[in-house]
Amino acid sequence: MTVLRWSEVKNFFDPDQMGTLPDVYVPGTSVEDWQAVFDLVRSKGWAWEYLEGFNKRQLPSAAEVFSHPADAETMMLRVWPVPDVQVIFRPWSADEMDFDVDLRELQGQAGVDTLCDFLCTIGRRLGKQVSMCSEFNTSSTRYPVLGFDPVADRVVLLADPTLD
Repeated sequence: MTVLRWSEVKNFFDPDQMGTLPDVYVPGTSVEDWQAVFDLVRSKGWAWEYLEGFNKRQLPSAAEVFSHPADAETMMLRVWPVPDVQVIFRPWSADEMDFDVDLRELQGQAGVDTLCDFLCTIGRRLGKQVSMCSEFNTSSTRYPVLGFDPVADRVVLLADPTLD
């Protein structure tokens, strides 16, 4: 059940403040964690598309993804947990799971609920914190605004949504 209300968190869903594609990440992951997410995508029946460069491929195992040479084409897993909401996983490193969501697709309470449900599903499967920060942050200066807390077993605020 979502405890975040649109009226309270709408600043975190504002593309002008957060960027259109805020970063969502799970630190401290492994190839096994990536495989768990690949398996989750399949088991949930979510629509998905795996790309190497611009070529659509079958989703390989995570071990295969991370055994590609460093100069291989960029890989991306696009997932639609619900119609009209796309999540883009970018398997750059086994050590951290990075993905984007498009805030334009997550407006209103339904958008908050969709994002919270998705973050909870990923976080519960991995048993790890899943955090969202502005698209304008760098990996060395991340300021997460909300995320799945595995101890609380729900999405919690990590910043004050009323601050600009």
